[in-house]
Order: sequence, then C-alpha cells, then structure tokens
Amino acid sequence: MKRFLPLALLAIPWAQADDQPPATLRETINRLDPAQTAKAIEALESNFLSPQSLDEPARQRALLEGLLRRLAPGASIEAADRTPESPEPIPFLAEILDDRAGYLRPGHLAPATLAQLDTALKSYSDKNLAAVILDLRSVPGGSEFEAAADFARRFAPNGKMLFTIQKPSAKQERILTSNQTPVFSGILIVLTDSATAGAAEALAATLRTNAGAMIVGSDTAGEAVEFSSIPIGGGLSLRVAVSQVILPDGSSLFPGGVKPDVAIALAPGQLAEIVAASQDKGVSQFVFESERPRMNESALIANTNPEIEGDRDPELPPLRDTVLQRAMDLVTAINFYKKQR
Repeated sequence: MKRFLPLALLAIPWAQADDQPPATLRETINRLDPAQTAKAIEALESNFLSPQSLDEPARQRALLEGLLRRLAPGASIEAADRTPESPEPIPFLAEILDDRAGYLRPGHLAPATLAQLDTALKSYSDKNLAAVILDLRSVPGGSEFEAAADFARRFAPNGKMLFTIQKPSAKQERILTSNQTPVFSGILIVLTDSATAGAAEALAATLRTNAGAMIVGSDTAGEAVEFSSIPIGGGLSLRVAVSQVILPDGSSLFPGGVKPDVAIALAPGQLAEIVAASQDKGVSQFVFESERPRMNESALIANTNPEIEGDRDPELPPLRDTVLQRAMDLVTAINFYKKQR
C-alpha cells in the first residue's frame, strides 16, 4: 500500500499556480476536500496496475496503518506479552550551584523520592537560596500522575487546580489540586528534553501554570496520557491512549507536548554522559568554567602535563551542560532585575 499513495497524489493539480505544494504526504492529504479525496480513490480503483492491492482486506489494512500513523504516539500495535522496558533508575541528586541555586534531579517520580525532595527543599530554604532548578530530562516516561501532583504541591499555592485526567466522556475525569502550603516559592526553572514524557510533562506544565516556572530545554514527547492494552488476537495487542492530562486553562499536552520558554538542546548522547559522570561528582563541573591547569615546575619534575585532561580527548572541547548553563544564566538575570527594582 505504501507504493501507490504518493504516485497518485503527485498527479493531483493545485488549485492556484502560486500555491506551493506541502512538504509532506500528510500535509498534501490534509489539503484535499472530500470531493478530491473521493476522486483520488476512484482514480486508483480504475487505473492502478495492481487491482488486488485495492481489495477490501488491503483497504482495511491501509486504513489501520493510516490511523496508527496519524494517532501516534497515542496508538500502536505491540506483542501482547511485551514487557515495558524499565530503565535503570537514576539516583536522586540534590546540589547547590554557586551558592545561588538549588539543583534537583529526581531521577523518577515516585512516592519514595518525595522524602528526599522535602529534605533538599528544606536545606535550600535554610540557606535562603532564591532559586531552584528542577531537572526532568532524565525522568522515564510513565503515567504516575498522582506522584507528579505530589511533586507539584511542593511548589504550587494551596487550593490551585494542578490538572485533570480526562477520558472522552466529560463526566469521567480526575481533578488533582494542590492541598498544602508550598515548601518553595522562589525562582523555579524546569529543564526538559524530547524524552521528557508522561507524568513529567504534566509536572512541567502545571509548574509553569501554577508556580510561575520557566521551562528551559526542548519540546517534550507529547505523551501525557494513560494507555490501555486491548488484545486483538494472534499474540498482539492494540495499545491506545484512553485518557489525557488537561491543564486548568483547558489545553491538552497530547500530542503537542510542552513548549519551552527558552529552547536549547544538548547533542545526542551528551546527557547520558553527563548523568553518568555527575552521580559521583555532581553537575557543577559541567556548568562553570574552571581555570585550565598550566604547566609548572612541579609538573616538569614529575614529568606530567596538567594541560592535558586525563580521561577526555584533549582535542575535544570540555563537556558542558549548556541547558543547565542557560538556566543559571536566567537565575542571574532574574536576580539582577529584582535588585534593580
């Protein structure tokens, strides 16, 4: 079925001479009115060189394929006995950056992490830190929306609606609200990337809405939904989104995701490298420039060269978390602006 659709659509004339053809097949099809769609299908039935490709089973398969492509990531077919991948959990990390901002990397959204979060936030409060950076880039996707709400309650004012989880029927929804005094109410910056999915997306979005958070990074995955698996026989299941997160203003995160306020992304593979190296030594090393070691008398006597980094190719630039650096730039700018008022 993949062979004939593009060929047929290339033959469709455009209504206006100055109308530029869309870049993708989907855009082309979206521009067709019902009459054009019917005419294209009729032309296929009358002219395509392989009539068996247009029999009823082939049509149904094409319909299903098209629906799955259009509804992704909200629908897919998978093995019925498929076990979802469970990535190795990343340990919780709390750090103070340059005595100006608290850095939090929860690793995953779970009730067990809340105690560590509370301890870190109390420490930041005791030190009068004006800003907190919440890094959601390494949080695995999932539908732990109750846990996301618990995280949000540490920052959102009491009584605020955080988000609802809504099914197609308007009567089937769960409303999650903030029901406690926030632990932190200063500058809040949330880091995201294209792998930030599910509950982490809901957390990022509600913190922007209810706690004034700024989001730095990339568009999120657009998977803030709950899935259900429906057996279809032959050892296969249809995995389909059955409910979605709706923000207080009525907007949905599916499938568009969360758009950052400041767009910036790391090169592929860099985040994993930073996460692995920061578990022992923290993230400060990837944020702040340190003075480059220089050759000195002691090094000459020891026959060493401190100007060459031990584990990293000296020809490569130092590894930097530019997303976190941009967040720290925002902390600096906001604090400076507040002092000038």
